[in-house]
Amino acid sequence: MSKLFSRIARFFGNRTPMGVDKAGNRYFARKEEIDGVMKEKRWVVFKGEDDPTSIPVEWICWLNGQRKKAPMPEEIEELEARRERVRQNVAFLKKEEEEKKLKEGSARKGTSIGKVAGPDLRSFIRQFPGSSQGDKVEEETDTAEGARHHTKREAEKARLVPESSEPMGSGETYRPGTWQPPT
Repeated sequence: MSKLFSRIARFFGNRTPMGVDKAGNRYFARKEEIDGVMKEKRWVVFKGEDDPTSIPVEWICWLNGQRKKAPMPEEIEELEARRERVRQNVAFLKKEEEEKKLKEGSARKGTSIGKVAGPDLRSFIRQFPGSSQGDKVEEETDTAEGARHHTKREAEKARLVPESSEPMGSGETYRPGTWQPPT
């Protein structure tokens, strides 16, 4: 029983107040020896309900041990001022963006009077390289026909050569049954 009482007394008597945040939460620390090593314990006592979302970032970093020292009141004020400037800048940018959209929307309404704009056919046609250049299309078809004739000739030559049980190759110069090992 005396051990329990001494632990409770040590818990409440051996704590150092480290600071208070804007929401009224109080932060404490104490050093204790665990397995022969001095460790610092840090915790928060909430004002009102236990709401972890009410803890500012700088205090969270201190509680997790990411900061060695607790945040100072001057630092907290400076960070709050910076956050407020960021909020104002975001609001200003949103306002500018909405005004820009309104201007673009009114410009579009002025150009299209009651009609819905169709697809942009020019950009669609530009996707196909042969369609915008008539002369090149004819040249390409001539070369395509030449390639067809070439493949027909190759097929006829392949028929003349007797089939063998050897594997077939895919190279242009390979003929089945003609390969000889080097001597």
